[in-house]
Amino acid sequence: MSYKGLHHTGIIVKNLDRSIYFYHDVLGLKFSNEPSPWFEGEGLASAVGVPEARLRQVCLLASEDSILELLEYSNRPADNDTAIQQNYLGAMHVALQVDDIYAKKAELEAKGVVFLSDVNVVDEGVLNGWRWVYFNDPDGIPLELVQIAHYREEERRANIATYLATRPPLEDLL
Repeated sequence: MSYKGLHHTGIIVKNLDRSIYFYHDVLGLKFSNEPSPWFEGEGLASAVGVPEARLRQVCLLASEDSILELLEYSNRPADNDTAIQQNYLGAMHVALQVDDIYAKKAELEAKGVVFLSDVNVVDEGVLNGWRWVYFNDPDGIPLELVQIAHYREEERRANIATYLATRPPLEDLL
């Protein structure tokens, strides 16, 4: 059985209401559901793997079938005030696909969003056709805009097949 798709990506934020202003009002993501009340209890704690978890959340739509879930924990550790640095194990980022990266970047800059660089253009190699640029949300969580200008499917399929045929055996990686 195959997957139907990626349902949602969740981000832990410091303040849900402040993050809603950024993701909804600045980035323009639409609501999938209204912000939840606070959830808590042993069932939640065991389900999310966080002792004494107490959280609230909201889901926003990045597209018709792409959801971004923002979660605020009331019991986030006091010393956890900085987002995970990009090169740390487990660090992730969310990439929002756009049709015109230059126009979207200019629109967001006009709203006060600061980008880490100019748009990066890749026209060779495995990311051939990508246009991308990073920025951060108010909590310092990395986000990315991506435009796929072109995609060379035959070349990608051939290179994937080569990789699968020549990759190291799993037992060598353990």
